[in-house]
Amino acid sequence: MPVKIRLQRHGKKGKPFFWIVAADARSKRDGKYLEKIGTYNPNTNPATIDLNIDSAVQWLHNGAQPTDTAKAILSYKGALLKHHLDGGVRKGALTQEQADAKLATWLDAKSGKVDAKKDGLSKAQADAKAKAFKAEQVANEKRIAAIADALKAEELVEAAGEEEVEVEAVAELTEEVAVEEVVEAAEEVAAEEVIEAVAEVTEEAPAAEENNEEKEA
Repeated sequence: MPVKIRLQRHGKKGKPFFWIVAADARSKRDGKYLEKIGTYNPNTNPATIDLNIDSAVQWLHNGAQPTDTAKAILSYKGALLKHHLDGGVRKGALTQEQADAKLATWLDAKSGKVDAKKDGLSKAQADAKAKAFKAEQVANEKRIAAIADALKAEELVEAAGEEEVEVEAVAELTEEVAVEEVVEAAEEVAAEEVIEAVAEVTEEAPAAEENNEEKEA
């Protein structure tokens, strides 16, 4: 029976989560499987892989063929290297201790690379957050400055309106004072004319009386 090591899809829509399984090559992709040997989660950065290396290597020893994606995962976790080293042990090219030491050295180096990548990602995320925070601060400062300018403009408009009202009030007051002065001047002129008229009548009255007295005599 031909066996394939492949991925079986699970998870939600838009967020796939995969099982790494050994299954009959003739079965459907998400159908029955012979053994679940790990999981693969591509939704994290870097992707999260949990693999039973011994089970994967045993299936490789039994002739199972991995798909391209599964092969990449097995290589990433060291399963293919262990399979290769076990072949060297069987042929007598190296001892089991040497094979184990080579695998341990490779796994340590791989772990260091993964940790360095995680650190790089963490730093990149921190830098991105810092840039976003700085950009937000600049935007807030611009927004505050715009609000201050708007308030200042409103104050200038209000001040201009108040000055216009004051000017109109002064103009109205000036007009009222001018009218009052004109009225007072007219009243004074009228009063003087009345006084003069009375004076003229008073002066003419004695003269008229004298004329009457002369006629009677």
